[in-house]
Amino acid sequence: MISVGEALDHLFSLVAPLGVEDVPLADAAGRVLARDVAAGRDQPPFPASAMDGYAIVNAPAVGAVLTVIGEAAAGHGFSGRVGPGEAVRIFTGAPVPGGATRVILQEDVSREGDTITLGDGIGAGDNIRPAGCDFRAGQAMAAPRRLRPADIALLASMNIGTVPVRRRPDVALIATGDELVMPGEDPGPDQIIASNAFGLKALLEARGARARLLPVARDSRASLETVLGLADGCDLVVTIGGASVGDHDLIARLGPELGMERAFYKVAMRPGKPLMAGRMGAAAMVGLPGNPVSAMVCGHVFVAPMVDVMLGLGTCPAPRRTAPLAAPLPANGPREHYMRAQLSEAGIAAEDRQDSSLLSILAHADALLVRSPHDPARQAGEVVEYLPL
Repeated sequence: MISVGEALDHLFSLVAPLGVEDVPLADAAGRVLARDVAAGRDQPPFPASAMDGYAIVNAPAVGAVLTVIGEAAAGHGFSGRVGPGEAVRIFTGAPVPGGATRVILQEDVSREGDTITLGDGIGAGDNIRPAGCDFRAGQAMAAPRRLRPADIALLASMNIGTVPVRRRPDVALIATGDELVMPGEDPGPDQIIASNAFGLKALLEARGARARLLPVARDSRASLETVLGLADGCDLVVTIGGASVGDHDLIARLGPELGMERAFYKVAMRPGKPLMAGRMGAAAMVGLPGNPVSAMVCGHVFVAPMVDVMLGLGTCPAPRRTAPLAAPLPANGPREHYMRAQLSEAGIAAEDRQDSSLLSILAHADALLVRSPHDPARQAGEVVEYLPL
């Protein structure tokens, strides 16, 4: 068995950043920016009014009477200049007319016809946004970056119509076993519902991959060979189940015969010990354990970081956070343990039941409490590491 860190090193060596494609800005949310992109203009491109009011020269005395000589609205500026004793009616976002040095708020004046009188509540600010105060032409958004809604808005403002992003990794998900039927079907007396692939699909697509659910591979060489053939062209093949040492665990037994070049087998962790990885032709391949919680934990710890590598986000383990223990824990055994846990104001507490078949416990948890091998007993209040779910 190898450590979790060693397994990650092997997995990262199996994948690399994928190619770059240009997508319309409207389709770029959640994608990973592949190259730096630079603004094509200043924002705002001119001094702009920050308020509805009147553009004037300097700050005349309270009670001064000014003549309104025109109007400036967003998209429709005033072409003339403002001189002493003059004002231009202006609205938020409109270009500030030449000569004007200040915008007086509309609520700080009284108006009659074409004249305004300045009231006594005038503030000190000029209420003008300078040209380029948000960003300047040539200012870049740096890659790599997973694009959030705020990033999309900024790119639009930068006048970026198409965005260079990493291609989404194509991931084939293959559940294995005669005991499996798909959700919605009627299972036989000795069958169960295939759940793991659906959870992994949701996990990996949220990470930025394009995951394909292939048919269940039954416990025969012919079935496994047929389904693996359907994964042709994928960047990553993930099998679920069949990676252990039982007589019916075909991935471990037949994988090498079908072309799998194995990099490692078994990791010193729980849940998830019977994990294997390698290559299947041009694709990276990961064989996950069949227990539902084991498969999902390995998805978070191993497969999701592999997707990050393919998206150009670097070779980083799943990020960990820290929290105080809300309840004591006994000493840990020889394997790194990822315990389903709940976060609260008191800290983090491991779930009472940690059986790797219990999806209801995983669904109730919002964290994986990480115990290092041979970690001693811990008392409430001690700080521990966890992976958020």
